[in-house]
Amino acid sequence: MNVSERIAKLRALMAEKRIDAYVVPTADFHQSEYVGEHFKARKYITGFSGSYGTAVITPDDAGLWTDGRYFFQATNELKGSGVRLMKMFVGDTPSVTEYLADVVPEGGTVAFDGRVLSMDEGREYEEALASKGIHLDYSEDMIDTVWEDRPPLSDKPAFFLEEKYSGESAASKLSRVREVMKDNGATLHAIASLDDVCWLLNLRGDDIDFFPLLLSYAVVRMDGVDLYVDGSKLDDRIHEELEKDYVTIHPYNDIYSDIRNLDAGETILIDPMKMNYALYKSIPCN
Repeated sequence: MNVSERIAKLRALMAEKRIDAYVVPTADFHQSEYVGEHFKARKYITGFSGSYGTAVITPDDAGLWTDGRYFFQATNELKGSGVRLMKMFVGDTPSVTEYLADVVPEGGTVAFDGRVLSMDEGREYEEALASKGIHLDYSEDMIDTVWEDRPPLSDKPAFFLEEKYSGESAASKLSRVREVMKDNGATLHAIASLDDVCWLLNLRGDDIDFFPLLLSYAVVRMDGVDLYVDGSKLDDRIHEELEKDYVTIHPYNDIYSDIRNLDAGETILIDPMKMNYALYKSIPCN
């Protein structure tokens, strides 16, 4: 399928689900700028291959927001696609949220995969669209339905970074993190950014373009760590090292249900700049 056909298929799905606008950011579940092939949804639906940009598809319009670094590239790559280039920070070009507030009807629905939108962006959408009673559906990975031959998540093996290279043991790093947790009255710390998880546990991988990182989340507790990762990537050496620090392995996507089921007595420490919107919304109100 070419881009026009992909967008037509997406629009048919939007009509079926009564969605007025679908947003496709660039990031993966961890807000990485450069992403693996599985996460190149914005490139798939628009044809634009730059590392920065957001696509918005409505029943009768399609736009690609990007900045001045990519205007020439985007102009060429969007030719014949039916996708308009929205030049960010130029003239009267509206922001994504301004555009949505203008074109989505009162009480309408804006959808996106909340795992690829940052916590701060999601809260910005809430604020910008609340006055029109617009509903945010952050559970829809509609590109996955359209993209029939989508590449799978990376299954490349992880490796352990020895202390002579990392400069500090995971045990020492965890001890320092727990001191900060205590200072903030937190009983656990949820970590969604890949560089932070890999730094903390001295792990590396090959899941992200240009960076030696491993697709993973971590939840640090006072008596252990829950690591959410594809366990098939971890060899015996890594399991041995992780066991020393009481690290328990869980399936990669289980973090969402586990966060939703936290006990009311827990206090969770997070970094708003490095957490996706779906994970943020999974934290119980209490």
